[in-house]
Amino acid sequence: MSATDLASRCPLPRLLLGLSLGLVLMMLASLLFGAGEVGPRAAWPVLIGGGDSEARFVVASLRAPRTALGIGIGIALGVAGALIQAAARNPLAEPGLLGVSAGSALAVAVALALGASAATLRISVAQLGALAGCLGVLAVARLDGVGSDPVRLVLAGAVLSGLLGALTSLILLVDQRSADEIRFWIVGSLAGRRLADLQAILPSLAAAGAITLVVARPLAALALGERVAVGLGQRPRLVRLATVVAVALLVGAATAVAGPIAFVGLVVPFAARALAGPDIRRTLWLALPLGPILVLGADVLSRLLVAPSEMPLGVLTALVGAPVLIAVVRAHRLPAV
Repeated sequence: MSATDLASRCPLPRLLLGLSLGLVLMMLASLLFGAGEVGPRAAWPVLIGGGDSEARFVVASLRAPRTALGIGIGIALGVAGALIQAAARNPLAEPGLLGVSAGSALAVAVALALGASAATLRISVAQLGALAGCLGVLAVARLDGVGSDPVRLVLAGAVLSGLLGALTSLILLVDQRSADEIRFWIVGSLAGRRLADLQAILPSLAAAGAITLVVARPLAALALGERVAVGLGQRPRLVRLATVVAVALLVGAATAVAGPIAFVGLVVPFAARALAGPDIRRTLWLALPLGPILVLGADVLSRLLVAPSEMPLGVLTALVGAPVLIAVVRAHRLPAV
């Protein structure tokens, strides 16, 4: 069954309802399961108003903020992936395509090496780095007048992302004083994050959400081709620039508080299109629950696989996402954006 046939048989409200129920179950799993001694038997009474003091502390002070942050990070990365794939018209694109993740990671690594620690400072630095990475790739792609070519854009993004990643690795080698903190952050994790971290990125998520509402319809027109979009009264270059700003806000905020988390921005839009078809507006709606489901599910597994220790979230998403991506490419089942 094709994605279009599936979309026609499964109305969007029904899909959203099913995914929302899945998200609720994943939230419960995130609150009940952990790497420590407080398991589901001890955590469940806390959710219904009971439990001992240790279980209440673990669930309310450690797991609940982590779950809330996972929801915010999942939404940010899922929506960012859908936006950047639509803007680049490439189903293999992810936030790393335009140097977003690499630029954000390098900026935060530099800030940490210089002694920055305030969450709000790191968020603004990460967003500036993400935006600089996007604009850098766009500038390189336009040098030969082919800025709108998706293939050239992907190649330019891969080159710049590799360069920025090498510079980040160089910082790890040179600055031993802050190397441990940077290494812990750069693998991507929700462990040890506070509710204040989520509150700090809410303004960025709100601003990006407003931009997304504005560009969703123009991006749907852009999927029909540049000439068709222009004929419908759209301005593709302005639409792409606004989309880049929204992606920079989303990925910069997510990277600042949780580190770079790979493949979420690739897998979520792919799954959304498989369920609802290629329309970017339907993809964006489904990305809202799918992103948190993927992030929370991976986070729960990261706590259980090597308990009583934890596996970094970024490592787990890479280990799961890379084989899936290879299998999809080899099966030649990529949907059109």
